[in-house]
Amino acid sequence: MTAPARLTSLNIGSQTIGLAEFRVIHGRLVLMNYRFRETSLDPATGQRRDAHAALHETAVALREMMHEMHILRGPVNYAVPAQSVFARFVKLPALDAEKIDKIISFEAQQNVPFPIDEVVWDYQLVGGGMGEQIQVVIVAIKRDLLDEINNAVEETGLRTGIIEVASMGLYNAFCYNYADLNGCSLLVDIGARTTNVLFIEAGRIFSRSLPIGGSAITAAIAKEFGESFAAAEARRKRDGFVALGGAAEPADPNVGRVSKIVRSTMTRLHAELMRSITHYSAQQQGNRPSRIFLCGGGAGIPNMCEFFHEKFELPIEFFNPLQKVSVSESAPDTAHSAHLFGELVGLALRAVTVCPMELNLLPASVVRRQELEKRRPFFIAAAACILLALLGWSGYYTRAAQVAQQTAQVMRQKNDTMRAAEAQLDKLKKQITALDNVATPLITAVNDRNFWPQILEELNTRLPEADIWITELAATSGGKLLGAPEKRAAEIAPTPPPTVPPGSMARTAAAVGKSIDGIMVHGLYLYNPKQQEIVVDYLRNLAKSPLFVVNPKTPERVIKSNSVPNDTEWAFPYELQLTLRNPVKLP
Repeated sequence: MTAPARLTSLNIGSQTIGLAEFRVIHGRLVLMNYRFRETSLDPATGQRRDAHAALHETAVALREMMHEMHILRGPVNYAVPAQSVFARFVKLPALDAEKIDKIISFEAQQNVPFPIDEVVWDYQLVGGGMGEQIQVVIVAIKRDLLDEINNAVEETGLRTGIIEVASMGLYNAFCYNYADLNGCSLLVDIGARTTNVLFIEAGRIFSRSLPIGGSAITAAIAKEFGESFAAAEARRKRDGFVALGGAAEPADPNVGRVSKIVRSTMTRLHAELMRSITHYSAQQQGNRPSRIFLCGGGAGIPNMCEFFHEKFELPIEFFNPLQKVSVSESAPDTAHSAHLFGELVGLALRAVTVCPMELNLLPASVVRRQELEKRRPFFIAAAACILLALLGWSGYYTRAAQVAQQTAQVMRQKNDTMRAAEAQLDKLKKQITALDNVATPLITAVNDRNFWPQILEELNTRLPEADIWITELAATSGGKLLGAPEKRAAEIAPTPPPTVPPGSMARTAAAVGKSIDGIMVHGLYLYNPKQQEIVVDYLRNLAKSPLFVVNPKTPERVIKSNSVPNDTEWAFPYELQLTLRNPVKLP
């Protein structure tokens, strides 16, 4: 797809807002500029104020970052926090493609803990297929919450393009930068309020949200030191690191207390991660992680990698979403903040390539606007075409009026000379009509000469391949046999008058008693596994013929058979009373 000149990505975290500008240069994604801004929390409790005030602060911070980056307006892809979105991984049996949407819609109604008309939801297939179980991820967000977030974003002048879940943006960025890894990778995104855990392996993804983050450390410090959340947050940023087992105590006892609080909180997180790994192995039949990647604001606490390496005894490293992304010289230094770009890179990739996860939670207002924008060029072209058409028709009718006047004058002159020829033509028409009256019976006789060859060819072509044959064939008119001796005619039960299509009722009524309107077929069928059903099969074949009028739904009106198949006889008679679609006049 053609990438726009400027790609703007926005990550609305629970505490940190990230805004980045990318461009595509020579087919490579380039980071041009970025800003991160922390939103203020209640200094007493460490929680965001009410939702309306929080979104207002988000809009204010976003305007400031846009001003610093010289972004006035334009399209934006943004991510909402994972804790604001309900996500559920569902396993379904192998299904046909046309049934998947209906089944997943039913599963969404069963799994989403809100009325389905009060949420915006989307789904994506994340594994399975080809006769195996299908794994689907279903995500949903409350409609009113999404509208409030989107209004806060768009009031800054940005226009929504894609709304993604933060954890799924991380997944896209990871697949783009670490496509050559084998085995299972565990991506741990330590945020302010929650820690998002992603299990990633070939053709499979699974995520969980754990209620432990950086604010849990700050809350524990505030409780330990009996100070406000704001003071505890400042202490954590100044003195916080993860205490390692067997390491020497810091000279400042308060620093040691902070490090132990951080370690205690991270130990709780380790226990939750172990439960998540067990759940993934047991319930999702996934492999245990071969490596762990850390990202998010909480991952920047000193000694975090060493702590997890001590606990898991696995390779631990920071997730670098800029591994395959170029960084412009004009962008601020990213050496100490690369692990914060996962969602921003994942959102930018949605505009330049096909991503493995393409969920999109768009409000109804944005969907309507995007559909209108897609149709706008057609509306403009249609208006231009209408205008040109009106101008063209105006010129056409002006010229046509002039030509019509000139032509009418010429035609009046010619009309006078052609009236004599009209009289001669009338005489010729009368002669042609007289000749047609003489030729029509002759033409009809020639056409009817092929009647019996056509009947025989049609009956033989549609006869089943084995176990049935025809022994006698006779014509009927008005339900009576033609050309049969009186004794033979008395042996055969009278047939009902033929049923013909409504379109030919008048023609048939005129031909009653003077035309062949039906065919009587007698035959035998062998003792066979299908028994009398073989005659019904023959009748169904004849129903497709253009020569006969047969209703396959009422075979009893056409098939006459007085014998019941038994084990003592080898063949059984049958009779078919067929109505011709086009009766043939008798000579």
